[in-house]
Amino acid sequence: MIKKQLHEHLIKKSDELCSWYSDKISKLSVPIYSSYDIRESLHKISAVDANIYPAGFNNICPADKEISVGLFNEYLLEHYEKKINRILLITEEHTQNPYYWDNVYCIQNLIQNTGRSVQVAVPKKIEKPLVLTSASGRTIEVQSGYGDESWLKEFNPDLVISNNDFSQPLKEWSETLDLPINPPRELGWHQRKKSLYFENYNQLATEFSELIGENPYHFRVETELFDQFDINSEESRAELAHQVELMLQKLKKTYTENGIDQEPFVFIKNNSGTYGLGVVVVKSSEDVKNWTYKARKKMKAAKGGRDIEQVIIQEGIPTVVKSEESIAEPVIYMIGKNLAGGFLRTHGEKSDSENLNAPGAVYKRLCVSDLMTDANRCILENVYGWIAKLGVLAIGLESEDMNVQYRDYLFSKGCQITSKP
Repeated sequence: MIKKQLHEHLIKKSDELCSWYSDKISKLSVPIYSSYDIRESLHKISAVDANIYPAGFNNICPADKEISVGLFNEYLLEHYEKKINRILLITEEHTQNPYYWDNVYCIQNLIQNTGRSVQVAVPKKIEKPLVLTSASGRTIEVQSGYGDESWLKEFNPDLVISNNDFSQPLKEWSETLDLPINPPRELGWHQRKKSLYFENYNQLATEFSELIGENPYHFRVETELFDQFDINSEESRAELAHQVELMLQKLKKTYTENGIDQEPFVFIKNNSGTYGLGVVVVKSSEDVKNWTYKARKKMKAAKGGRDIEQVIIQEGIPTVVKSEESIAEPVIYMIGKNLAGGFLRTHGEKSDSENLNAPGAVYKRLCVSDLMTDANRCILENVYGWIAKLGVLAIGLESEDMNVQYRDYLFSKGCQITSKP
């Protein structure tokens, strides 16, 4: 496996990498938090998804939660000239999903522990506050987040932190608030594209590889856009099957050139998708041509019932990671530019080539805070942590390409990296 070799290179090149990372991050706007799904095979380690509105803070280990309090405080002090005392936390409307509310409770609690006030709201009109109970029995009061609400005027927040991924634009709601929103609404899935993210990620992975003297193949994840997708059109499916065949042939050639004895496969993913929706694994063009009703239904609609109009065809990376007897993949959380936490997403009913972000997933311990004690001994945390750092740089470049502005945001002032390996 490549992981041990990469870890050794990262330790040797620690100073150069930190300078490179600090220089790049200081020129970019990055969201207050983000998370990265990572796949590790025998020959490759890469981020295969990036979430700017992560829902899973409750799953990171207790030690990581402790350092996250300081990281939230550091981010708010570094990036906002005005003192941020009161925060409006805007969430999804998943009132029937108690596990999501464990995540909300955790975010609220972490930021409150910095000494700030945090109120939770949804971007819709509700007649009276809701009192919701999370899966672990926590109670969260949720109110209407419209700017004309009397309670909100009295609370008078300084900043909106969003944990709603804006699959719907929600422009009408945002116009009722004259406040900075972080992450910005404009980075929501109503207009964000995975294809742009991976274009930037692969560019950075190549640069990173050259810096540590490794083959870029080990970190890139080949990704192609298929525009004008229509699941109900036989012609569209035939064109998609043809592009899948070309991608598989290209991957086969790359594997041969790199001495990899592995049959290629790809994931077809909604280009604006989240929550693991609109993701299908494909091993041949015939798989697309012969999609079952179940597979077609999976690719028919995204979150909120939106039609899927674009997909990406992405190189499949079979995971070699296991937790006990279950297939697993690491998920790493960032707060701004810093590593904040992580866990292993495991699934006892999935194979090494399937999407693990599915019902039945179980989360196991992986603490990035161990890096602060002894980076030399933390192979997993060090390697996965650097992949996540590439991910947050890619989000910064993506924001730049989309011309997304972070209102009242100040760029990084220095080169300190809290979780320096």
